[in-house]
Amino acid sequence: MELNKLTAISPIDGRYRSQTESLSPYFSEYALISYRLKVEVEYFIALGKQKLFPINSSSANKLRKIYLDFNIETASKIKELEKITNHDVKALEYHIKNKLDEIGLASLKEFVHFGLTSQDVNNTAVPLMWKEALENEYIPSVSNPIVTGK
Repeated sequence: MELNKLTAISPIDGRYRSQTESLSPYFSEYALISYRLKVEVEYFIALGKQKLFPINSSSANKLRKIYLDFNIETASKIKELEKITNHDVKALEYHIKNKLDEIGLASLKEFVHFGLTSQDVNNTAVPLMWKEALENEYIPSVSNPIVTGK
C-alpha cells in the first residue's frame, strides 16, 4: 500500500506530515537504525580505548565513517540482513562486521556488540534521538517566536 495521508499509520505521518517532516531524521526507522549504528560504533571505539584491543585514531576515523556515511542504501542493506537474522540489532551487528572486513579490521569482529544487549543499544540510541531532536528542532522553534506580520 502506498503511503499517503489516508494510508499512514497515524495522522502525524498523514495529514500533519508537512508540520512533522523535520522530525523524520530523528524518529523514523531510518533514524533509529542510524542512531543504533552510531551507538555500536562509538562503543566499539571506546572498548579499543580501554585497551581491550589495539585501536588508533586512523582506525577510529575509519570506524566513524561507518555511521557518518550512513544513507538510505545502507539502511536498506541492513533491512535485508534483518530478513535473515529476524532481529534488527543483530542485523546491524552483521553490517558492522562486514564493514570491519572492508576497512582491514576483520580480526576485531568478535568485539562488535561485546558485552551489550540489544536493549543496551536501544536504551542509548532512543535518548540520543530525543536529545538531538530537542536541541536541533524543538528548542530553536520555541526560542524563535513566529512573526505574524502584525
